[in-house]
Amino acid sequence: MIPGGNLAGFAAAAFVLIVVPGPSVLFVVGRALSLGRGPAIASVVGNALGNYTVAVLVAFGLGTLVERSAAAFLAVKLVGGVYLVWLGIQAIRHRHELAAASTARVEAMSRWRTVRQGFLVGITNPKALIMFGVVLPPFVSREAGQVPVQMLLMSLVAIGIGLVSDSGWAMAASAVRAWFTDSPRRLATVGGAGGLAMIGVGLHVALTNRRL
Repeated sequence: MIPGGNLAGFAAAAFVLIVVPGPSVLFVVGRALSLGRGPAIASVVGNALGNYTVAVLVAFGLGTLVERSAAAFLAVKLVGGVYLVWLGIQAIRHRHELAAASTARVEAMSRWRTVRQGFLVGITNPKALIMFGVVLPPFVSREAGQVPVQMLLMSLVAIGIGLVSDSGWAMAASAVRAWFTDSPRRLATVGGAGGLAMIGVGLHVALTNRRL
């Protein structure tokens, strides 16, 4: 049984860390501006799955290596950053195709694709490793036993907060995008802006020297 105080304390800490926009938020906003609400929400789901995968790895000890090894941590940052830059470049390259990509079939394919993209962003986000590898452990009660199970259950709290927060960002960004849908030219401009946002956050993730 997880002590209520521990759970509440971690929830508060997770909330503070999550509400500060980071790579996941900027990725979701970029997807919303480029592709719309559906793919953006799919990105949120994929990102949450990626984050929880990190939580599982940390809970069973596999995240310790990455946390303690500068080389492994750098590798995670570089992979995540390069992937975001690649997605941003693709969004800019295909920005003029957004108006034509509005059929149900294309949208459905895009959602499945963005779930996978969101997963990769989530699992390579250094902020997730800090959340579950650094912030969470102090709130675990050794007296309660089953530490990995405690970590997995408490991680779900952070995932839930992230889902609500990221979904809010996705809805807000897609609402702004809706103002541009009646003009292919403006829609292409917004799609390009979303791509630039992803390139920017990708460079930040890859090049920053501090641990997020």
